[in-house]
Parts: sequence; C-alpha cells; structure tokens
Amino acid sequence: MPTLRVRRPLSPRLRAWLLALLSALLGYLAAQAQPLVFRPPLIAGQDAVPPGAGGDARVALVQAGGPALHIQPAAGPARTLLVLYPGGLVRPQAYEWLARALSAQGVETVIPAFPADLAVLGAARAAALIERFGAGKRVVLAGHSLGGAMAAQYTARQPGRVDGLLLMAAYPAGNVSLKDQQLPVLSLLAEQDGVAAPDAVRGGLDRLPASTTLTVIPGAVHAFFGRYGPQKGDGLPTVTRAKAEEDISRAVIPFLARLAAASPGSE
Repeated sequence: MPTLRVRRPLSPRLRAWLLALLSALLGYLAAQAQPLVFRPPLIAGQDAVPPGAGGDARVALVQAGGPALHIQPAAGPARTLLVLYPGGLVRPQAYEWLARALSAQGVETVIPAFPADLAVLGAARAAALIERFGAGKRVVLAGHSLGGAMAAQYTARQPGRVDGLLLMAAYPAGNVSLKDQQLPVLSLLAEQDGVAAPDAVRGGLDRLPASTTLTVIPGAVHAFFGRYGPQKGDGLPTVTRAKAEEDISRAVIPFLARLAAASPGSE
C-alpha cells in the first residue's frame, strides 16, 4: 500500500510572517491603484486669468458622452471648435489656460475627462463632442502626450471627421499613419522635453501629412503644455512657464486662424 504523507501545519510564526507579507503586498497595490481610481474633482473656472486674456470666457461643466469642460467666447459665436484630449493622468482643467487664451480669438474648446484620466480608454470620445458642439464650425482635434497619440489614432480611423490636428509633445503610434490624409497638422515640440523625446516627435512626422508644420517651443518642457505641476522624468526648462505658454499660444492661434479663414462663407 502507498504511504500517505501527512502535511505538517505551518508554524504560527511562519503564518504570521506570510500574513504580514501578504498585507504589505495588498497595501502596496492599493496605494499604486489609488491615484487611478480616485481622481481629483473636475472643476470649471479653476484656472483664473486676468481680464483681457480670456478672463471673460464662459466656462462650464457639461455632459457629452461623459464629463467635459466647455469654454466659450464671451461674445459672438465661435467659428472653430477645438476638442482637446488631456495627457495621461492629467485633469482637463490643466488646459483651461489655453482654452481661455483661444476664446479671445473666437475659438470654442471642449476638454473631455476620460476614465482614470487616460485617453486610451476612450479614444473615440471626440465623436459625441463633435456631434453636440461642432455644427457649422471648423473642428480641430488636439491632444497632449498620450492624448495626442489618441487624437491621431481617432483622426486616422475617422478620415474627414476633423478639419485639423494639433499635437502637443505627441506623435502617432507606430501602427498609425495619416500620411495619405489632406489634413492641416501642427506638431509642437518642447525643446527640453524629457518625456516625449524630441527625436520621437520628429520621427512621428513620417506618419503625418507632408504638409505638417513642426514648431519648437524654445526652452519648454513636457509639463509646460498643461498646468499640472512638474512631471517625473521631464527635462529642466530654460524659460519660465509664462514664456512657454506665450510661445505655445503664438503657434496655435495662427494655425487655427488659417483654418477658420478657409471655412466656407468666411470673410
């Protein structure tokens, strides 16, 4: 007859050590997951700016396929709608500064919030926003970092849905190409970016239309596109945030103005 082996029970000391190890592991995993699950609140009008620089823009929270910030010019209808995808783990209000600056130029902006603040979890979100706010307007899809990659992906998969693409410290993924699209594209590169490597941004031009404009923002870093504070792995800026924001605005405003001027019936 085969001999039956009797398992010896774990000693109380070993069980205590294993329980402590398991508790520590679960605590670590919970701490890592907490920033993804519990995101800061989405607040409209949090980014105050002085009058005359977009301070009189109308800012509101709306629901369109999910929550979003809606920034409208204070006076007159907008001819251009900008849908802006935030960078990974960045709240929409971080880009309110840019939307306010553009509102003074008659641009309407919608900045959606994504699940866990990751645009990869809702790359097609632009469809509902364009449907609700885009009628009669030139529509430009924009994105920062991961948001830019997802904006490029949506544009590649939905040709003809947008009239322009704005990439901020971003580039299309390796399996995404817009080379064959007749689409105005502006790509902004932060000179001291330590997150979206300048070589990678330049390399992404191979997957964008030949007419794409690349503009370098001197001395800027990755985190200067949004007001969310320093970012791990980023470079060291050689200009102030205010100067970088001024240069970003000076690049974006003429790009959008050219698109608006090309719209049917524009003066």
